[in-house]
Amino acid sequence: MAEDSSTAVSETGQWLAAATTRELKRRRKLRVDLDGTAIALFGVGDNVYAFADLCVHQDRSLAKGTLLHGRVICPGHQWRFDLDTGYEADQDVCQPTYPVRVVDDTIYVDLAAQRTGVDQERTIS
Repeated sequence: MAEDSSTAVSETGQWLAAATTRELKRRRKLRVDLDGTAIALFGVGDNVYAFADLCVHQDRSLAKGTLLHGRVICPGHQWRFDLDTGYEADQDVCQPTYPVRVVDDTIYVDLAAQRTGVDQERTIS
């Protein structure tokens, strides 16, 4: 059976095509829907980060937030989530993040490997 071009399966999970690097570089942030899960993608320099789009504080869309000094600032109550870890410095909570892979011009996200508090930096190839 031929594999769908938007899905790449590996030993460590199922990687879903989320966007192209060109789409993300143009805006630096982008909301995508992957299998019913809202994901906020952020591009900073050559790095790509994937967060659960809804803030753990009040369910506001982080894709509508502001990127500043290595953090995404929630548009609701201005919580500042670290792009590398997902943690909010003044709170004891962590925004869920996802592993990211970039192959050629396509950004892939592994929904099966949701993480909290781990280094999420991924480099655009």
